[in-house]
Amino acid sequence: MRDLIPAGHIDIHSHLLPGIDDGAKTIDDTRELIAGMQALGYEQFVTTPHIMTGVWENTPQVITSKLDQVSAEIPGVKLRAAAEYMIDSNFSALFQERQLLPIAQNYVLVEMSYINPPLQLFEILFDLQVAGYTPVLAHPERYAFYQEDFAAYEKLKHAGCIFQLNLLSTVGYYGPAVAKAAEKLLKKGLFDVAGSDVHHTRHLASFDKKVLLKDLAPLKTAIEGTQRFRD
Repeated sequence: MRDLIPAGHIDIHSHLLPGIDDGAKTIDDTRELIAGMQALGYEQFVTTPHIMTGVWENTPQVITSKLDQVSAEIPGVKLRAAAEYMIDSNFSALFQERQLLPIAQNYVLVEMSYINPPLQLFEILFDLQVAGYTPVLAHPERYAFYQEDFAAYEKLKHAGCIFQLNLLSTVGYYGPAVAKAAEKLLKKGLFDVAGSDVHHTRHLASFDKKVLLKDLAPLKTAIEGTQRFRD
């Protein structure tokens, strides 16, 4: 995988801010993760801490304050902060109140529960776009309830979602079912962008693993597509 990351690349999905979700725990963790990603070829970072009701109650103020701390302690890094929003009972209120931190412009990173999709998923996605945002769906290949129902993926695309691949899905980090789903989605050209979703050094180490795909062209296209978010 390491060889596929172009020099000066941007990552749009990571958990680098310390102590506010299940990613970096300390500023030293943050420093180590950023250095490791820079060694892979990354130059710009949009880090995306979780916002999930009852689990990680982050706010734009908490996130931007933590970003300021990191920027002061690790100067010279091209780091912006957005968020990864769980589509849960509180999400609609956040975007209706314009309380979202987008990746760039109006692009908002969203995720779903791994147990089942929200009951009103398509209504929420529609309302999100009416509010002026474009949903970037994080790691669709990891939702087991869709892996045998590819018509559902097509429906999500038609509903306006940009699909973001987790790069480590293609090396088998999340298991064979996820790797298989990622390959099928890539073959169908459904991925628009790719991200690291780095949380810890085990993720960094897995970039040295071999990509399991037979055809690398769609993966390279998704990686290249991420450049739209560069400064």
